[in-house]
Formats: sequence, structure tokens, C-alpha cells
Amino acid sequence: MASSLTKDSVTPGTPGSEKSFFGHPRGLATLFMTEMWERFSYYGMRALLPLYLVAPGGLHLSAATATAIYSVYLSLVYLLALPGGWVADRILGPRKTVAVAGLVIMLGHLTLALPSSGTFYGGLGLVAIGSGLLKANISTMVGHLYNGPDDPRRDGGFTLFYIGINLGAFVAPLVIGTVGENVNWHLGFALAALGMALGLAQFLLGGRHLSARSSVVPTPLSAEEKTATLRKSALWAGVAIVFYAIVGFSGHYTLNWLLVPITLAGLIIPIMVIARIKRDKELDRVEQSKMSAYIWFFVAAAVFWMIYDQGGSTLSLFAEGSAENSVFGWTFPVSWYQSVNPVMIMALAPVFAWLWLSLNRRGKEPSTAVKFASGLILVGASFFLFLAPLTIAEGGHKAAAMWLVAIYFVQTVGELTVSPVGLSLTTKMAPAKYASQMMGVWFLAVTAGDATTSLLSIAGVDLNKTGIVTLEATLAAVAGVAVWMYRKKVKQLMGDVR
Repeated sequence: MASSLTKDSVTPGTPGSEKSFFGHPRGLATLFMTEMWERFSYYGMRALLPLYLVAPGGLHLSAATATAIYSVYLSLVYLLALPGGWVADRILGPRKTVAVAGLVIMLGHLTLALPSSGTFYGGLGLVAIGSGLLKANISTMVGHLYNGPDDPRRDGGFTLFYIGINLGAFVAPLVIGTVGENVNWHLGFALAALGMALGLAQFLLGGRHLSARSSVVPTPLSAEEKTATLRKSALWAGVAIVFYAIVGFSGHYTLNWLLVPITLAGLIIPIMVIARIKRDKELDRVEQSKMSAYIWFFVAAAVFWMIYDQGGSTLSLFAEGSAENSVFGWTFPVSWYQSVNPVMIMALAPVFAWLWLSLNRRGKEPSTAVKFASGLILVGASFFLFLAPLTIAEGGHKAAAMWLVAIYFVQTVGELTVSPVGLSLTTKMAPAKYASQMMGVWFLAVTAGDATTSLLSIAGVDLNKTGIVTLEATLAAVAGVAVWMYRKKVKQLMGDVR
């Protein structure tokens, strides 16, 4: 990366104005590398997680339990993005919050690296907490590098940042997955800790290039609020400790005592947050209308992520037992499938960006509702495609690896019509009162989708059966058709947002 730093004339007062990173503020290089290493640690561990949970040399759990744990973990990461944003806004500021997050994530991976099943869930919890603290705040810091929303370099900066995310996600399974599967599971988790340590070091050493705004606490808690917050936190922590102590010492504790409450929270909290915003009497008629439209997109996104995120659990566990994981006679680790999506994202994202611009110039760009409908139909199609390798496996044969690659390809195309579009839509449709909170609300759609998958798994549903896969695929396709059929109504509710 150092070779890409050149002397350049930039706007005076821009952080790191003495140098540029591909024409952008020098601080972008710091955040790019921090996020790349954090994603390296996150996606590397995530690629190993379901495989370790079912492996005889791991926790040797059932596929349903492994899927439930995996889905609860993802749900928790996105659920904690909301309090993560609150901590930055009210207590630490984005910069200190990201530093603390990196440390917590590193400690979580180190805990996972310990050869003990007793510490495993604690490590997983630490990684989830750290990821929630980091997720929204590091993106906020990227925005701080630019001179407001009208800075012409802003969109390009976020595009470069997005490349860093996918670069880390692409390399992680190839390195961490290989070591974890072929050498030692816990050594793989230790490599994830090393990745986060490198990211944290990069962040601390390059901190001088970041914007001063990133160190500011926007709305700090008053002394009374701090006292009240500590009291409430201590109360709820005490209730949880007493409850689980009673359950544990009485001999009734099972893993579901942990999984079920988190799963229910992942379903209930998104509904409560959306309902609270929608009932707010301070929103004017236009904002209320936009929120009504946003609910359509939120539900659509939840259905999309419910299926999409099974690429790391349901599909991975299928590949572990029922796929021929080789190409031209060369066998590769199952975790390598998790590198397919990020490399496709890097290849296809510029194509989609060009496509939307090209269609827009000709007045033919699809509306947001049509893009979402397309994403839902595509993710549904990916699971209809999944029926082919499932049928092959049920016939007693191993399914070819290219079936799975094809599924990931269709899902990636669907992702590009939902994820970046949804992020942009959220910023445009957010009521002024909730402008800084709405990105966390968007992440709650992922929480709701993954919590639904977890609930199915806890109920004992085998997600690698043709019946449930057909049902999920049909649900996504029907949801996509519904969004398309009601696109004009949704467009009216959106007002001036396109």
C-alpha cells in the first residue's frame, strides 16, 4: 500500500493533507487496512465456525445445533451494531470505540484459540460484542475524512473502503480456513487473533491521519445519565447472572437456554425499533410515509438475508458431507467456498455501478423496489438451484463443487441489487430525528433474517432437506413478486426518494 501514497494537492484542512491514498485523504489508508484485517479475522473465523462445531475434533454437535449457533452469532453481531453506535455517540466517540472494539475482538479470537469447549462460547460472545462496536463506527470515520456529503471524492472513498472489506474476506478462508481444517482448529482461530492484532496496530499507528471529528463524542451523557445507565446495566446483568445460576445449579441448563433468548431478541427488537419510530408523533406526514415504504424494504431485506447468510452454514455443512470438493482432481478445504462471494463482489460491483449509471442516463434505471424484487427472486432462485445438488446427494452421490459455486454466484448478483441499494436507501429515507440511528436499523434486517434461521434450527428443522429448501426458495420468490406487484404503491409512499 505504501507505493500508492503520493504527494498530492488536496483540500486544506483535510486530515493527512500532506499525502493522498489513490487521491483520497491519507486517513483512508489507515481505515482501509484496519477494516481489511478486521474482516480477515472475522470472515476467517466465520468460515471455520460451522465446520468446527460439527467436527469430531471440534465440538461434535449436530448440524441443526451448529446452524443455530452460527445464525445466533451473526444475528448478535448485527444486533449489537445499535448499542455500538450509541457507545460512540454518547460515551467514547467513534475513534476510541473502534480501538476498544479491536481489542475486544482480538481477545475473543484468543479465547477461541484456547483448546477448551468451556471457553468457546465466551470467545464467540467477545467477538460478537467487538464486531458490534466496530461495524457502524469505522464507516462513520470514513465519512469524517471528507468535507461533507458534497465532497466529490466521498463515494469513491467508500468504494475503496468496500474493496478493503472484500479483500480481507477473500483472503481469510484461504489462510485461516486451510490452517484450521488441515493443521489445527485452534491455530486457525489464533491466526484470526493475529489478523485483528495487525488491524489494531495499523489503526493506532495511523491514528494521526484521522479526522479530529472522529475523536469527538457527539452527544455525551450527563452525570445523571451516566449514573442511571450504570444502574440499569448492573440491574440487568445481575438478573441474568442470578437466572442462569439458578438454571445451572438446578441441573436444567442446556444450550437452548442461551440460544432461545438471543434468537427471540433478534426477532422482537427489530420489530420494536421499527414500531417506535413509526409511532413517533414528531415525524411529519412525509417522514411517516417514507417509513411506511421503508418497512416494505426492511421485510424484504430480512427474507433475503435469511437465505443469503445460510451460504456460510447450510451450504457449508452440505459441502462438508455431500460435495466433491475438488476441481480437475485438485481437492481444496471446504472453508474455501467462503472466498467465492467476496471475489465475485470485487469483480461484479464495478459492473453494477456502471450498469446503473448507464441505465440512468437513458432514463431506464430500475426503481429501488424493482431492484429489491430482483434480489429476492435471485436469492430464491439460488435455493431452487440448491435442489439439484441436494437431489444428487440424496441419490448417494457426491455433488460437484461447481453446483455450489453457481449458487454463490446467483446469491452474489442478488446481493448487489439489495445490499448497496439498501444502504443508500436508508440514508435517503431516514427521518431527520433518526438520521444517525437508521444505519443500525438497516442492520437489524440482517438480525431478523438470521434469527429466523436460528429459530428453525432450534426447532430441529434440517435445513439441508429438499422440502425446507423448496419452502424458503418459494418464500423469497413470492416476496419478490409481491414487492414488484406493489412497486407503484411503494413508490408513492417514498415521495421524492428514487
